[in-house]
Amino acid sequence: MIDILFVGVGLFALFAGIWRAARARRTGAGAGLAVSLIALGAAFCFLSNRAQQFESELYPSLGRLLSNLATMVAAYGIGLTVAEISGTRDRGRRTRLVALGVALTVLVVTFFSTPGLPRGVGLFDELYRTHPTLVVYVFTYTVYLGFAVLDIGFVAAVTIRASGGALRVGLALLLLASAFAVAYLGGKVAGTIRALQAERPVKALCRGPFSTLPCALDVGFPAVSVLLIVVGLTIPAVPGLAASRRDARTLRLLRPLRAHLTRRFPEIARIDPAGSSRRERLLTAMSETNDGLILAGATPDLAPATAARLVRDLPDEPSETEPPTAAAEPFAADVARLRAIARAYRKLGGATAAETTRP
Repeated sequence: MIDILFVGVGLFALFAGIWRAARARRTGAGAGLAVSLIALGAAFCFLSNRAQQFESELYPSLGRLLSNLATMVAAYGIGLTVAEISGTRDRGRRTRLVALGVALTVLVVTFFSTPGLPRGVGLFDELYRTHPTLVVYVFTYTVYLGFAVLDIGFVAAVTIRASGGALRVGLALLLLASAFAVAYLGGKVAGTIRALQAERPVKALCRGPFSTLPCALDVGFPAVSVLLIVVGLTIPAVPGLAASRRDARTLRLLRPLRAHLTRRFPEIARIDPAGSSRRERLLTAMSETNDGLILAGATPDLAPATAARLVRDLPDEPSETEPPTAAAEPFAADVARLRAIARAYRKLGGATAAETTRP
């Protein structure tokens, strides 16, 4: 059950991170979020029991180290992402990076300087009293994550008041995820203290992620926290994804109309098919099409079907005598008007020769 939970949450985070990475490559934004989601997914996959059994064959308890390092990188990335959303990305950025570097170095040094690490699942409860390096290890990990989680929660709490819609929902989920993470870190500190005080500490084995309160704090709450973080960081992107799909449909719809107008009025063409984002290509295509309609004499008061027939009857080649130009109209009405004319133009059969020309 624990393996299913960890691997399921990990794969969900990995796929979300890969999707965000592909989007970041197209748009040039959101790379930090992609790294955070991929790191979270890797942390949970490294931490599953079967994965740890395999990783321990390479080095004892290696899976525990890898998952902890990935979790810290993810916390750093999430903090930057939330700060970017709130408009405070550059505030304390160098301090965050230095703190991450120091914490990662301490974890690696204390881990590999600890002798007699257990193979299989990396549980250190029995070793805290005899291996002080592990105490430094868990203390550094807990303190770094604690400050990172509090930073994320504070920025989300401040930003949520001025946000709305999908962004507010996402920030609310991040606040809830921070609460689960704080509970997990509190349980980890309490468990370490108990292990140090016990004369004969024993391994804390769990039958399920919520079988006992210590298991819920140590296993269930981290999984719930990561799941909430993934969903909370993904929800604000949904409206943008929907807008991107609408932009793509509008571009396809405008293609035949714009192609005919740019052949008739070559001076309006200024789009670079290999550059800019989809939204910028759409705005340029709309501007070109609107300029062509003005040059064709399609006034704003014409019905879409009438304007489409006017465009269809234009010769493909420029002529010496230009048609009377129409007055410009406000940009707010462009999208609806151009889409209506483009639909009517397609129905008139003007799409046959123009379909191969892409903006």
